[in-house]
Amino acid sequence: MDYKTTALKEHRPAAPDRIKIGLHNLFVIGLCSVFCVLCSCSISYKFNGANINYQTTHSISVADFPNNAALVNPNLSNNLSETIRDLYSRQTRLQVLRKGGDLELEGEIIGYDITQGAISTESYASESKLTIRVNVHFTNNINPEESFDRVYSASQTFDASRMLTDVQDELCVIIVEEIAESIYNDTVAKW
Repeated sequence: MDYKTTALKEHRPAAPDRIKIGLHNLFVIGLCSVFCVLCSCSISYKFNGANINYQTTHSISVADFPNNAALVNPNLSNNLSETIRDLYSRQTRLQVLRKGGDLELEGEIIGYDITQGAISTESYASESKLTIRVNVHFTNNINPEESFDRVYSASQTFDASRMLTDVQDELCVIIVEEIAESIYNDTVAKW
């Protein structure tokens, strides 16, 4: 045995120790990788993409939605119409018009209802529910078979001890956004 071979054997760990060191290094590298991924980035998916052929479809018209409900919130018609327009404007490349678009949305608010919800132990209503219903007529002038008439409805509950006038503005924002998202999904996202 010469000097170099003897020196290598003395400085090289035994086989079981080499396996332990290798596994330890692999574990440390894996742990560092996971830590780096978790700390340095986050992945988020936003399901708002539209399924639109922009070569054939260039515009959408959103008419004002009149409030024909028995109980009328004076701001609801304008808020609903503008929320729908804003949604298409933000999430698509379609030109948003008042009338004459390749896609056309029109309709009316047909329900603005307050109902009593859960009953407390004293036999009084502890919750009330505000429900908004909207009749929507969608016309696809490019693919007429995708046109439809549909009623959309959404609701929010609130403490029955509170007056509707105290909570309706914040509840209407939530409900209107939910209805607008449903209309968007059914017309261009095709979920």
